Amino acid sequence: MKAKYIIGGAIILVFVIWGTTAFLTTTVQYVPIEQAAVASRTVQVMGKIDFDKVRYDADNTRLEFAIYDAEAASPADAHSRLDVVYYGVVPGNFDQATSVVLKGKGGEDGRFVAEQMLVKCPSKYQGEEGEYQDMEKHNEAVGNAQAGL
Repeated sequence: MKAKYIIGGAIILVFVIWGTTAFLTTTVQYVPIEQAAVASRTVQVMGKIDFDKVRYDADNTRLEFAIYDAEAASPADAHSRLDVVYYGVVPGNFDQATSVVLKGKGGEDGRFVAEQMLVKCPSKYQGEEGEYQDMEKHNEAVGNAQAGL
């Protein structure tokens, strides 16, 4: 009877180790710009696009551009930047993007080779100066509208 518990425990332990290993190898982690260029495994990185560095080769569907720190106000203020190469069709809203999330690996030449690109565009719910709606005014307006029902 004791042997059954030992064998059952060993089987459970093997499956827990296998599941944990499978989970850790399939997750993609966000990294700072500095680490993305040298990443040997697939990672995600976020940054603002430096539109002065954008070049697209339509014949090879190769998009080259640079991203910089998402916290910086402009490319000149950025303390870190990353040259990116992306093979594929340029997203339709790329020229309107405020930032981009890239999934890929560091290349041999120091560039980040993006396999996937998610373009972040300005929200249609932002104010005219890029500010988000004042929640107090929103709640007040919603409260007044509901009171009239």
